[in-house]
Amino acid sequence: MKEFIQTLKNIWSLKELRDKILFTLGIVLVYRFASYISLPAINMAEVGNLLDIYKDQGGNKQGAGLLGLLSSFTGGAFSRASIMALGIMPYISASIIVQLMGMAIPYLQKLQKDGESGRNTLNQITRWLTIAVCLVQAPSYLTSITQMFLPHAQFASAYYINPQSVMFWLPSIVILVAGSVFAMWLGEKITDKGIGNGISILIMVGILADFPGAFIQEVATQTGKGGFGTIMILIEVLFWMVVVLLAIVLSVAVRKIPIQYVSRAQARGGVNRNLMQGARQWIPLKVNASGVMPIIFAQALMFVPGLLTKVDESNTFLAGFKNVFSWQYNVLFAILIIIFSFFYTAITIPVNQMADDLKRNGGLIPKVRPGKETSDYLDDILSKITLPGSLFLAIFAILPALVYGAFVQTDRFALFFGGTSLLIMVGVILDTIQQINTYLLNHHYDGLMQSKLSRTTNNQ
Repeated sequence: MKEFIQTLKNIWSLKELRDKILFTLGIVLVYRFASYISLPAINMAEVGNLLDIYKDQGGNKQGAGLLGLLSSFTGGAFSRASIMALGIMPYISASIIVQLMGMAIPYLQKLQKDGESGRNTLNQITRWLTIAVCLVQAPSYLTSITQMFLPHAQFASAYYINPQSVMFWLPSIVILVAGSVFAMWLGEKITDKGIGNGISILIMVGILADFPGAFIQEVATQTGKGGFGTIMILIEVLFWMVVVLLAIVLSVAVRKIPIQYVSRAQARGGVNRNLMQGARQWIPLKVNASGVMPIIFAQALMFVPGLLTKVDESNTFLAGFKNVFSWQYNVLFAILIIIFSFFYTAITIPVNQMADDLKRNGGLIPKVRPGKETSDYLDDILSKITLPGSLFLAIFAILPALVYGAFVQTDRFALFFGGTSLLIMVGVILDTIQQINTYLLNHHYDGLMQSKLSRTTNNQ
């Protein structure tokens, strides 16, 4: 504990690091305040009782479904009809589209290789594409509000302006687009002047914002009539900590491929038998190289089966795809995650380029010939470790459905037992800690997660 307190003092003593952390916290506060500003055409007093009314009408399962899942990524702004209802997700969607298009469009491939200028151009393309995505998502969101959450025929008092008029739709779409662009700008400011990846931090903050309320609701349910009491709360907390630990393991687990670098003197038969000093002697291939992207891709496609219920609303099998806790939804969800894990890993890990770089720099894998054999070897290893990684990721994604009803009583708290929410939180926190550690180590301080072995090494 003393070491942790000393580390916090070291962080505060570094003016540059202190300013970055304070700047990041300030931007986060602005983002959270903006999420409570409602659209001008909607009565916030009515929206505040929206979910309670919806549950009283028997819509709890749908409320915990796909729209409820979207709301968790914006810290509740989605369900509050906020100007930030779309949040940062349109920017994430645009980034994914640009990344996938880069595989097929030569111009984007060229930009990816052009260094800083190419990245700036790609960022500008992503920003414009974000606006285009917003122009598609904003009308969809307003449709869900006016037809599903707050039908005008039943909740006319919730609207200052008739939702069927142009004066409702046009200003609301403009405001929603502006709110999403503002969130994107805040995220970029954190990346430039703060600590960590700004876009990821805003997503994490939106997720964490719902955690206290979800936990309080779970405590009230377990300690109330029909609950299992305080002992079950303790069991849930312990199980949740184990899940977090496993998520950390999944995020950092790597398969190390040993490599050797042969110096020129060694290649000419000289007496120098030392390998290149300071060079990493292994290639780290992550077990979960695709991160949370397969879950995000799969969730995007899971809206399609949910739309099939409009074809036959009496079909109970199809109706299950609208509930994120149903077996129909989770079986298909897990299969899609496994497929996308292999797909995304294949397009993001350039084994051919890695083999060429090794050969160019005089590196080789023991007992494997440089060139194509090295590429095939890396591809084979990557396929073998991606399979358990994808299965582990699929289990994490459907874990909320497995625990909900088994011992977790509320859907809001169950969503924190795995899925995209937990993996994003763990990934962003680890990345931020790593950046803080870099600042501390550059100033000869122990980092937040320094091991005894690393401290002993640094002292020698």
